[in-house]
Amino acid sequence: MSSGLYSMDKKDFDKKLNLKKIKPYGDTMNDGKVQISFTLPVEDTEKSIEAAKILAKKMGVEEPNVVCHKKLDDSFTFYVVYGSVKYDVDYTNIITQTIDVDTMSMEEVNDYIKDNIKRKVVVVGASTGTDAHTVGIDAIMNMKGYAGHYGLERYEMIDAYNLGSQVENEDFVKRAIELKADVLLVSQTVTQKNIHIKNLINLVEILEAELIRDKVILICGGARINHELAKELGYDAGFGPGKFADDVASFAVTEMVKRITVR
Repeated sequence: MSSGLYSMDKKDFDKKLNLKKIKPYGDTMNDGKVQISFTLPVEDTEKSIEAAKILAKKMGVEEPNVVCHKKLDDSFTFYVVYGSVKYDVDYTNIITQTIDVDTMSMEEVNDYIKDNIKRKVVVVGASTGTDAHTVGIDAIMNMKGYAGHYGLERYEMIDAYNLGSQVENEDFVKRAIELKADVLLVSQTVTQKNIHIKNLINLVEILEAELIRDKVILICGGARINHELAKELGYDAGFGPGKFADDVASFAVTEMVKRITVR
C-alpha cells in the first residue's frame, strides 16, 4: 500500500468488534481514525502547520495530516488534524454514575404528582451567576419546551418559575425561599476557566448556610454537566445535552416521593 495516511496494512487492524478493546472508528472497524481541532497563537505558515502536526503526535495521533488550516487573524490559526490512535478502551470495565429513573410523559408526571404528592410541585429555575444564556433553562421551563417536549410551565401539577439569566445565587435562594420551592434548577452554559464549577459550589454553600439544602431537590444542567460531576458538587442530579423537561420532572417528583417515604 502507499505511504502516508493509507500505509496501514490490513493485518494492523481487526474488522471484528471487541468490547474489551474499543478504538475510534473511521472507515474500518478498529482503524483508530480521529479528527481533532485546535487553535495555535501563531500566524498561518508552513512552520505553524508543522507545529500542529508535532503537537498532534504528542497527543498520540499517528501519521497526523492537517486537513484544514485557517487564519483567524495575524497571530492565531485554526487547525483540523486527521490521523489514527493506537490506544483502546476496555468498554466492559467502565462504571459510570447515571440517573436511575424511568422517564414519564407529561401526563404521567401529572398523575404521579396527584397520586403521590397530592399538591402542586413548585419548581424555580435560572441561569445563575454571570451566565447570560437562557437557551438551556428555557428549553426545560418554558411552556413551548424544545424539540416536541413541552416545558414545565405546561405541566398541570407544577408551578414553574423561570427567573431568567444572570441571577445571583443569593437572589436565587431568596426567591426560592419566598416561593417555598420544592425543586431548584440551575443552568450553566458559560464554562470558561471552570467558572460554572465555582458558581455551582457557591450555590450549595448558600443553601447549606440557609439550612434548606436538604429541603429541596437540587438539579443542575448544561453542555458540560453530567450526573457524576453534579453529585461531586453536592447536587441531587445533573443533566447534560439531549435531556428534556420530562427527564427532569420524572427525576424530581420521584425523588420527592422517596424523601417523603423515608421521613
